[in-house]
Amino acid sequence: VQLQASGGGLVEAGGSLRLSCAASGRTVSSGTMAWFRQAPGKGRAFVAGITGSGGSTYYADSVKGRFTVSRDIAKNTVNLQMNSLKPEDTAVYYCAADPKGISSWSGAYRYWGQGTQVTVSS
Repeated sequence: VQLQASGGGLVEAGGSLRLSCAASGRTVSSGTMAWFRQAPGKGRAFVAGITGSGGSTYYADSVKGRFTVSRDIAKNTVNLQMNSLKPEDTAVYYCAADPKGISSWSGAYRYWGQGTQVTVSS
């Protein structure tokens, strides 16, 4: 299983970015897909996730109302639309996958993509 994250970059506060995670070796609907982020000097934190069955979505309180996670089954990708970005959203963003249900604990996820840097300037 390979996960390839893309779409990071530098944006001003209030701006938007769209991250994408392309999966190979498994389908995005065969289990939970999630986004985590890690800011400098901090641990990896749950951002958003989408379940395989039914496509239910979950968000960290800090991003509710601003971020939207979705999946494109035809393209086998999971996306994270990030609006109203804030400087505190600056981090390396990782996509993760696991056959089991949703969890906000990074240790619950078996597969990880490489990170993509998101930098929000004030």
